[in-house]
Amino acid sequence: MFCLKTKPFDDIQIIKDIPFPADLKFRALLVTGPPGSGKSTFVRNLGGWSEEGYANLSMDKWWTAQSLALRPREIHLGFPFFGIDEALTVFDPQYIEASSPLQLDFERILIPPIKQYFWSVDWCKRYAFEFILPPATTLLKWRLERAKKGTHYVDKNVTLVQIEQQLHIYHTVAQYLAEQGLFIYIRESHQDPPLQIIIE
Repeated sequence: MFCLKTKPFDDIQIIKDIPFPADLKFRALLVTGPPGSGKSTFVRNLGGWSEEGYANLSMDKWWTAQSLALRPREIHLGFPFFGIDEALTVFDPQYIEASSPLQLDFERILIPPIKQYFWSVDWCKRYAFEFILPPATTLLKWRLERAKKGTHYVDKNVTLVQIEQQLHIYHTVAQYLAEQGLFIYIRESHQDPPLQIIIE
């Protein structure tokens, strides 16, 4: 399974008792990751916006979407896949019930434009995306415990294979977006330190 290469940040800052990259602007933060990874808890601890947002990475000018205007905030990402017209989250039935793992269509992932003029918006630096990506076995444990409460339909019949596939999507997209110049970093849980992605 694909796994990100990471390293600790040389400099960090502490915001509400949580370590962050030193150059992160608090009001730029968008938190994402697969179901059950702790996004909602993390955003609540930060005192961020409680409502979840959505960003379709294949939608024209997705970086201008109103759902990204309120930050810090939990954001679900819609991914483009080969053979599927609309973007899907990793908890959409069409993704989960596919007969074989869907493959990302990177050509349909749109990247914010590079800042060209003094007065134009630097969209690549406007946001900082934190990907919460626990180990698959840890995430399975969390989701099985949550499934007992019956609070989240996405936990029904969850398996380790399903979680590994979902994590693979997030690891791959995090790497890709970081390579395109967006501010992307990860942490394995909301209690762990942030890690920067190594771009080779």
